[in-house]
Amino acid sequence: MVFIIPFFSVILGYLVATIFQPKNKKHIKLLMAFSGSFLLTITVTHLLPEVYHHSHEVSDHGHSHEKNLIGIFIMIGIVFQIILEYFSKGAEHGHVHIHDKFDKIPWLLFISLCIHALLEGMPLSKHQELALGIGIHHLPIAVILTAFFIEGQMKRRTILFCMVIFALMTPLGTLISTNVSFLNTYYSEISAIVVGILFHISSTIIFESNEDHSFNINKLIAIISGVILAYFA
Repeated sequence: MVFIIPFFSVILGYLVATIFQPKNKKHIKLLMAFSGSFLLTITVTHLLPEVYHHSHEVSDHGHSHEKNLIGIFIMIGIVFQIILEYFSKGAEHGHVHIHDKFDKIPWLLFISLCIHALLEGMPLSKHQELALGIGIHHLPIAVILTAFFIEGQMKRRTILFCMVIFALMTPLGTLISTNVSFLNTYYSEISAIVVGILFHISSTIIFESNEDHSFNINKLIAIISGVILAYFA
């Protein structure tokens, strides 16, 4: 399931955008709010405690991890995500707008999103409950990204190619983290970076205002639902 959910959530988002071409962004924003609260809850209740617990254990080369070092890596993850968003234009939390038509892949945006998705997949080998949250998170991103490509008049085959590559990134991150021993040696540091990334993404989704700068009841219900579902995941 850790491979299937993140992959097919992107494919589903692509199909929704190409077949139905949704114009109402309110439903997408509610889904983003739900996914943000789900990710944040999973991060706080599962991933973050596990990272600090693992940091107390003695590593293979005989050195224990420092608490403050884990905090530094979390901050590195936050800053790194901010840098990625500079190139992706905020597509990770639903903000991407077209100004000019294009017939080629916007490489900076696409590569930034792929790096983001790849890193998100790394904790899934030990935290399978995170797969649902990432899947829900990637679904509206896939809808928005596909719609962005269509509006930019990219060729349909190119769009499909991009979305399949994007869909493969999170499973690839999980596969790499499972099979590369080097990453297991520095599991705490890498997981702390991912925690920082998820902290920034989820909190940005939750706390940013709607277009009318109001925090409506539907968004509140979506956030509370995400918290409750993640807590029992």
